[in-house]
Amino acid sequence: MNEAKERLDAFPAKGHGDGVVMNLQSNTDDPSQTAVQSPDETRIVAEKLNIFYGDTRVVHGVSLAIRTHKVTAIIGPSGCGKSTFIRCLNRMHEVTPGGRVEGRVLLDGEDLYGPNMDPVQVRRRIGMVFQKPNPFPTMTIRDNVVAGFKLNGHSSPKILEEKVEKSLKMAALWDEVKDKLQRPGIDLSGGQQQRLCIARALAVDPEVLLMDEPCSALDPIATAKIEELIHELKESVTIAIVTHNMQQAARVSDYTAFFYLGELIEFGETVKLFTTPEKRQTEDYITGRFG
Repeated sequence: MNEAKERLDAFPAKGHGDGVVMNLQSNTDDPSQTAVQSPDETRIVAEKLNIFYGDTRVVHGVSLAIRTHKVTAIIGPSGCGKSTFIRCLNRMHEVTPGGRVEGRVLLDGEDLYGPNMDPVQVRRRIGMVFQKPNPFPTMTIRDNVVAGFKLNGHSSPKILEEKVEKSLKMAALWDEVKDKLQRPGIDLSGGQQQRLCIARALAVDPEVLLMDEPCSALDPIATAKIEELIHELKESVTIAIVTHNMQQAARVSDYTAFFYLGELIEFGETVKLFTTPEKRQTEDYITGRFG
């Protein structure tokens, strides 16, 4: 049985869940410190992050570490700041009118909001996949994959072809499209389009991949393929995923952060957070009492 199925069997099967069903112990006493153990184990650290739309603060003083080659899920009810938070990790928030950030985001100890940091390079190092698949409508499957890669100055036909094949294989899409690379990307199914967007993000060799509810517009079969892909990708890239689906968070993540009203309520190993949460708000949310 695959890893995703084994992880799912440990959690409630309905809605947000039917309650705390296990009493597994974590080797970490304080879940808020789970991901901050040593510098070589963390890839991204947010420090006292306050996020604004104009004068309105929507995320309040969040400090959170994302560990290398692990999947970190960010959960919480609609409007709690999940998507806004991860958009700050690669400086996407600042392109929103009125968007601004206070605090620091460190990638391998380097301040991504430092005065000499190029936002374009930040977004190359930290890729992003959005809620709805967004392949470039006028481009072929092949050109969709290498669009960003070519912007970085790569033009050798041989290198481009190798990158197309490698990226599509990493996105588990190569076998499905290898004979139709010249067809428009929008001709693919919704699930295939999302994997095409993942291949496009992977083509520039990011260190981190952010995923903002990547399965919310997909059917269960396509969702299962994306989840299996996440398990495979974490061997080569660090992943943070926003999801409203409790079961998905349980299946795919190693660590989970629970946000509520713009604040980080609880953060820790996924198994511990879902089975023995330390905060009442966390338990109420994962058991479906609100959200």
